[in-house]
Amino acid sequence: MSMPPSAASTTYSNSSYSEGFRPSMHSSNPSFAGAGLRLPSNRKTIYDRNLNRSRNAELSRASFAFLFMEMVTHAQRKIKSVSDFEKKLNEQGYPLGMKLLDLLLYRSSPAGSATSTSTPAVRPLRILPLLTLINNKLYPLLFSRPADSLEQDTQDASKYMIIDNTPLTNTYISVPKEMNQLSVAAFIAGIIEGVCDGAGFQCKVSAHNQGTDVWPNRTVFLVAFDESVMERERELERQGVK
Repeated sequence: MSMPPSAASTTYSNSSYSEGFRPSMHSSNPSFAGAGLRLPSNRKTIYDRNLNRSRNAELSRASFAFLFMEMVTHAQRKIKSVSDFEKKLNEQGYPLGMKLLDLLLYRSSPAGSATSTSTPAVRPLRILPLLTLINNKLYPLLFSRPADSLEQDTQDASKYMIIDNTPLTNTYISVPKEMNQLSVAAFIAGIIEGVCDGAGFQCKVSAHNQGTDVWPNRTVFLVAFDESVMERERELERQGVK
């Protein structure tokens, strides 16, 4: 039986599936501009969109829950320990943090601000302004609220703690008893670490379950800065740089 032309135009050989879906270079559809690149009818891509257009947009929690559960499932494959599990979640969040730093700085600049009189945004030079940026800017951007607390370790000046009583990542994930030490908030720890590294503050960020009767999902993000960062911090303090 012959196939209608409309159906034939959407049929691909088995070899095409083995290499992944790739639209034809000779497709008559004007929405295709070259192999693999699909443009909308107005010829504009996501790169043409104003970065401030979605400043106050909120993502459905159901959508986030579905996506994050798939990320956790993916990270769970071929792991040997809880630390490997958390490392994979951390690595998933790290590149997101690197990109969010540029977005935060852009929105603090005259080009990204609603007021043209604002001063140009610069990357933080000291640890406290960096952590304040994370607490007061990054957290509201991601979760529509700041973190619950920001503290410094009383015994080690290179360690700081960002405390979240109700991390969104822990809301939709049930951890089995045999993995009760697992903190899926390691994904958020990766985002924080990416922001710090992108700003030039090399560190390691880990997530620790510190639940209480009032806040059973309370999580402490431990930020441990490298010694080179602390040496620079002491030198800037001597120079009076804030």
